[in-house]
Amino acid sequence: MDGQAGAAGQADEPPAQRLIAGVIRGLMRATMGPALRVGRPIEQRRRREARLTRLLRIPPGVEFRSAVCGTIPCESVAVRGAAPAGRAVLYLHGGGYCQGSPATHRIITGHLALRSAARVVAADYRLAPERPFPAAVEDAVAAYRGLLAEGFAPSATVFAGDSAGAGLAVAAALSLRRDGLPQPAALVLFSPWVDLTLGALGPPPPGEFMITRPWLEECARFYLAGHPAEDPLASPIGADLHDLPPTLIQVGTDELLLTDSRRLHAALKAAGVEAMLQEFPRRWHVFQLNAGLLADANRALATAGEFVRSRASVVSAGGQ
Repeated sequence: MDGQAGAAGQADEPPAQRLIAGVIRGLMRATMGPALRVGRPIEQRRRREARLTRLLRIPPGVEFRSAVCGTIPCESVAVRGAAPAGRAVLYLHGGGYCQGSPATHRIITGHLALRSAARVVAADYRLAPERPFPAAVEDAVAAYRGLLAEGFAPSATVFAGDSAGAGLAVAAALSLRRDGLPQPAALVLFSPWVDLTLGALGPPPPGEFMITRPWLEECARFYLAGHPAEDPLASPIGADLHDLPPTLIQVGTDELLLTDSRRLHAALKAAGVEAMLQEFPRRWHVFQLNAGLLADANRALATAGEFVRSRASVVSAGGQ
């Protein structure tokens, strides 16, 4: 990987994939729309999202176990029957800092475990509005400390996340740098939300069907709870990004947060960080959740797994 920005995905999509993509769009619009509806009580939205989790196409051959990473409840994801992994991926789920859980993102964490030859640990970090900023950042750092205490070296550990979780991964890396703690080996970011000010957010592209500006505004308000959105641990796009780990960013062109991905990639490059941006034409917010059905999702996660393997050195781990 050369770290240059560029497009990914097929210019001429096969008819079967066009059909699959259209069906997925329709189903997600009908199912996820109510779960992300502005003004609906947050607990009601979380319950609906949890019910939808039962419909996920979980990859076979992967085990999901409850665990504790440091002091943080987590879900440990590993390939069934495989030897203990020598590298780890700390996964931070999306959901606007207000929704989501390790269970809602098992498609991604399961495929990452298969593709990266790593133990994937999905942190069940505290959510707003009950636990606003900086609780999520503190939990991400605590989970990372837990992995180090288990025997995973920083050079064998990668931060990954989607949407708000991807922004949280960058914020956690910044927090580590501020405190003089070792950085992980790399960052893998799917559709990162890195600017809670929403100041540079443009109009939604014609293909956007999942997230809206009002939903982002509501989530930012819940998470910040009056704290300035300009804080670099809340909006990492405004931070000095020097000395952050090599970073892979993946984003669809049919999503509202495309600008965040492009701005983050440019800012990382300007700070001297090795960074690669992959844009997938006609794909939606965190399309990787459709792995197993969508060819672009499979390709994206295969690339992410390769990136993890190439950046995280294998060392002896403390166990599964």
